[in-house]
Amino acid sequence: MSFFPGQDPEPGNTFQCDAIERVIVPRTTDLGTFEVRRALPSAQRRMVGPFIFFDHMGPAEFKSGVGVDVRPHPHIGLATVTYLFDGEIQHRDSLGTFAAIRPGEVNWMTAGRGIAHSERTGLERRAKGDRLHGLQCWVALPTSDEEMAPAFAHHAAAELPEVKAEGKAVRLVAGAMFGLSSPVKTQWDTIFADVTLDEGASVPLDADYEERAIYTLSGEIDISGDRFGPGKLLVFKPGDRITIRAPAKSHFVILGGARMDGPRHIWWNFVSSRKDRIEQAKADWKSGRFDIVPGDEEEFIPLPEK
Repeated sequence: MSFFPGQDPEPGNTFQCDAIERVIVPRTTDLGTFEVRRALPSAQRRMVGPFIFFDHMGPAEFKSGVGVDVRPHPHIGLATVTYLFDGEIQHRDSLGTFAAIRPGEVNWMTAGRGIAHSERTGLERRAKGDRLHGLQCWVALPTSDEEMAPAFAHHAAAELPEVKAEGKAVRLVAGAMFGLSSPVKTQWDTIFADVTLDEGASVPLDADYEERAIYTLSGEIDISGDRFGPGKLLVFKPGDRITIRAPAKSHFVILGGARMDGPRHIWWNFVSSRKDRIEQAKADWKSGRFDIVPGDEEEFIPLPEK
């Protein structure tokens, strides 16, 4: 996604569970055809591992003729991660990539020194009416790779390892966990997993990764006796082995990784360890120095005034 007009919330109250460092309630913005809830960055926490941006899109149902229309826009210094539970988005970028992403698949676009892309609902699905439910995240790149060549990778659902046992289903999008290892290449130590638990089931969350969080999508989860409903990002303290239990059928994602190698600056769609690099990117987009998106050349999102 591109520009999100919501404001950072004031820090909220904390819960009593000793394993939890922060409980973040995302701020919500209505984009006209669907709602987006943004959990990162927030006033309470800027990053979890390399995750510097975390959006929950939908669930939404589009009428005939309506869909997603994110016009071409630029990125630097990050990788965008798109993962859907319902619907389809057509991705085009300035590398010449055209890829439709569907539920259970992942699009991993590495911006590096600069890329432009668009995200839209295809004509056929738009004509019939469509649905949308999914996540879009940004992961920061290590300082040594912020200026790497841009790249795009698509992985089908069948490529992502999955385990189903004892009332739990885990699909590993990135990193290694529960004896699984994802084929998705990352530039930083990263974990991202899609987890469903039946009522009464549980799953361990070991301390293998320095920074860890879960975002609840549906149902209810229990952490050391505290219960949490959907729409919350729970950030855990490092070093603790945690058990996540499901009093009711529940769906959540695990995200995190190693602590980043220094702070990051964010302005619009740009992420960098250097403020001057963001200023350069702003000037480059305003002056038309980013490559165009083949197949989507007629529109673009202008540089915001503020």
